[in-house]
Order: sequence, then structure tokens, then C-alpha cells
Amino acid sequence: MILKHDNLKEFESKGYNLPKFDIEKVRTETYKNPVWLHFGAGNIFRAFPAQKQQDLLNSGFATKGIIVAEAFDEEIIESAFTPFDNLTINVSLKGDGAIEKTIVASITESLPYSTSYDRLVEICTNPSLEMISLTITEKGYSTQDSTGNLLGYIANDLKNFEKPTTMMGILTRLLFERFTKNQHPITLVSMDNCSHNGTLLQNGILTFAEIWNKENKVSNEFVAYLKDQKKCAFTWSMIDKITPRPSELVENILIADGFAGGKIIKTAKNTFVSSFVNAEECEYLAIEDAFTNGRQALEKAEVMFADRETIDKIEKMKVCTCLNPLHTALAVFGCLLGFDSISSEMKDKTMKTLVEKIGYVEGMPVVVDPIIMSAEKFIDQCINKRFPNPFVPDTPQRIACDTSKKLPVRFGETLKAYIAKGKTDLSFMKYIPLVFAGWARYLMGVDDDLNTFELSPDPNLEVCCKFVANMKIGANNDLSPLKNLFGNEEIFGVNLFDYNLGETVMNYFKDMTEGKGAIRKTLERVLEI
Repeated sequence: MILKHDNLKEFESKGYNLPKFDIEKVRTETYKNPVWLHFGAGNIFRAFPAQKQQDLLNSGFATKGIIVAEAFDEEIIESAFTPFDNLTINVSLKGDGAIEKTIVASITESLPYSTSYDRLVEICTNPSLEMISLTITEKGYSTQDSTGNLLGYIANDLKNFEKPTTMMGILTRLLFERFTKNQHPITLVSMDNCSHNGTLLQNGILTFAEIWNKENKVSNEFVAYLKDQKKCAFTWSMIDKITPRPSELVENILIADGFAGGKIIKTAKNTFVSSFVNAEECEYLAIEDAFTNGRQALEKAEVMFADRETIDKIEKMKVCTCLNPLHTALAVFGCLLGFDSISSEMKDKTMKTLVEKIGYVEGMPVVVDPIIMSAEKFIDQCINKRFPNPFVPDTPQRIACDTSKKLPVRFGETLKAYIAKGKTDLSFMKYIPLVFAGWARYLMGVDDDLNTFELSPDPNLEVCCKFVANMKIGANNDLSPLKNLFGNEEIFGVNLFDYNLGETVMNYFKDMTEGKGAIRKTLERVLEI
């Protein structure tokens, strides 16, 4: 079977859900009058936002698709889009082992940035464009280091006014083109899994705009346009759908169906892509309803819209208590204890108890209640249905990426919530400190059986590893370098020593370095297993 838009009948006979709209007509209409441009052609985009727009097209609530652009890893376009006519096979993995296979045709164009700048300008200056959305990972929004200085690659990109290469620079330039041509309003929606993502996006763009303004490359009026919520809105959102890299098991299922185009490719930038994506069936997307130029009727596809305050509560509930902290705990200790899947960890009594204690005992007392969603039902679903799903091939190693950037939000916000309630002595906490100590132990790159392993990518990896560089398992280590690590507010959200947590974490770390099996022994002692 060949994945082309005019050759899909064979897939239908194999049980695939096909698009219910005129693909050619939608592509033509979208090309002329685009409404949605997305940056970040990765797996979650194809498995979630693209599927939502397809749902609208299928039901007649939309007439146009999404144009996707990729600026970081253009090999994704070359490998997973162009050969397959911009179609995707979306495989939903259900907890009972059933799978649902859908041909997604809502993506009408796929544009590698380096060769598509003129087309992107054409799209971004079209008055019909309603939304620019992004899934570029949290680090894609960074413009400054922890000391407030511009990152080197950002400083270099500021010199590229005509055609910048970083995502924040690219968007600033494209918004300048829209402003210059017609000043039409536009809404930007970050769909990345980070706190106050819309504000992060706006701040990143303003970094470029304000410096270019000082250099007389853009006007004061353009900067004002970016700051005017009625002209250029930067909405907050919360997105949640576990989308691991393409699975060989799913590839084999597609091969058995007669599909020969499902080869999994690892790009030069370490992205795993294929013509298919696989993801869990559970999904949530909530977006601040502050659109300036109209929007698609995504509420018809079960996307939630609310005011900023409610979106903030939903995001904090998920990111700070009910899902993300638990995922990070499983990631850190999964790597240390030799697990290769999240679902297998959830069969381990120690690991399951750990996330239950972190979530229910230390997280839920200060959880933010969004009212329109139940925090208790959400965390119950994560622990009892989502994480244990053996058919979602997610790995601790994937989730462990960028942990240093995740800790201050996923755990630091909980610490701050207790402090805000007047509890400045946090020595009563037992379980979140285990994660902090475990992460420091993880930085040693040696698991609980004393085997070395590869650390997952992290922008602060080199700096953080120096704190444990001279430490050995089973040795009488000088732990004083860790005081600078555990006192770092940028990584943990607060200085742990200011709230009587530093010594607890130091002691846990010491216990975890005593020898082979010391990590599990420490966990079992603290968790009282």
C-alpha cells in the first residue's frame, strides 16, 4: 500500500479510518487563504493538533487545514512528510491492547524553513491567517542564560535580521512582515509543555524586537504591536498527550497490513520519525480564548477554551502535581534502576509507591484546582491507567531529557506553594527530595548495578555534571560541591537550604552512593516498603 492522497482505498479495507473530506479542495483553499500555521513538525503535532483539525474537517466545522513548517530539524520534512504526500498514519494505542489507525490529511503543506522563507512570508502576511502555533520544546523559547545574559546563538542570530535562524528570531521577523504589510491581528499559541508558555513565547520574541528596535531595524510601533493583546495575542495553553517515538511494534503491524513505508528514521539531530506516529488515547488541550482574528471551532473537537486564570490552573494542576512531576520521578529512577519503559516501572511496587507518595501525599495538599477539571480524577487516571499502559512504548530515557529545565516547575512550584502557605520549614517532606537526590545520583552516569549509561540530552548537563565529577560509588566522597547545586534556585525553584531541605537531599544522595543496590535500598527505606 502506498500512502498518497489519491490512493487510500486499500487502507480502508485494512481497517484504517480515512479522511471524510475532499483533500484536494482543502489543500487548494488552504494554500490561497491559510488560517493555521504551525512550527514544529514532530510527532505530537501530527498525533494531536493535526488530528483535531482533521476531526473538524471530517464533521464540516472547518474547510481549511494546517500548514506546518520546520526550522530546527528539517530532515523531518524530508523523511516523514514529503515522501508520503504530507499524510500521516496516526496510531492510537489503547490500554486494552486495541489500536486505532487513522490516515491524517489535515496537513496541507510541509515547509523546511531554509528553502521556504518567501512562502512563509506570503502565509504570514495573508489577512486570513488566524493562528501561529508551536511545538518546539521548552528550550526553543530560551534567549538568556541563568545570569540574564543572551545565549551565544541568540546573540549571533540577532545579526541575521534579513533571515534569522532561531525560532524566536524567525517568528519576530515574520511578525514584522505582517505588521509592515497590513498590521492585521494574529494569535500565537505555544502548545509546548511548559509553564505560562504564551508569556515565554512573547518574551522571546520581544527580546529580538526590542534589540532590533534599538538598532533602528524595527519601529517603536512594531514593538507596541507585539505588546497589544488585541493585535498580537500570546495565549496560554495546556497540552497533554503521551507521544513516544515511533515503535517497531507498530511498524511491524503496518508491515503486516501491506504498508511498506513505515521505516523508522533517526535524523542527524536525533529525532526519531516515520510516516506514522503512535500515541496514547488520552489527551487534553486547553487554550486561553483570547484570539484576535477569529479561530477554528476546535471546541467541536473537544479542545477546551477558557480564560487565562483557568488555563493557568489547569496547567499548574497537570505540570506541578498530577502528571509531569510523576513522569520525571519515573524517568530519573527508571534510568538508574535499569527500566526501559514507563509501563514496566509501574509494575514495580517501589516505583508505583514513589509516584503515589509524591502525587497524593506531597503534591495534592497544595494542588491548584481548575474547577472545570477534577485534579483527583486526573491523577488517578495517570497512575492507574495512563502510565501502566503497556502498549505506549514510552521510555524513562526520553522523559529524562532536559530534566534540569523541568525540575523548577515540576517540583519547585510545589515547594513555593507550601512556602506561600507559611510553611517555611520543609523538612517534613520526604518524597520530592528523593527525586532531587536521585537526579544528582543520575548525573554520575552509573546505575544501581554499577553499569554506566548514557545521560539524556540536557542544556545544563555539562555544568551540572561537574558537581559530581569527582565522586565515586562506595567512596567517602566530599559532598561539599553539592551545596552549590542544591542551593541553585534556577534548577530547584528555591534554595533548598533556605527551607531545611538541603541536608535531607544531601543525606539521600550520600545513601544512594554507598554501593551496588543503594538506590533501591534508599527508596525502600524512605517509602517504608
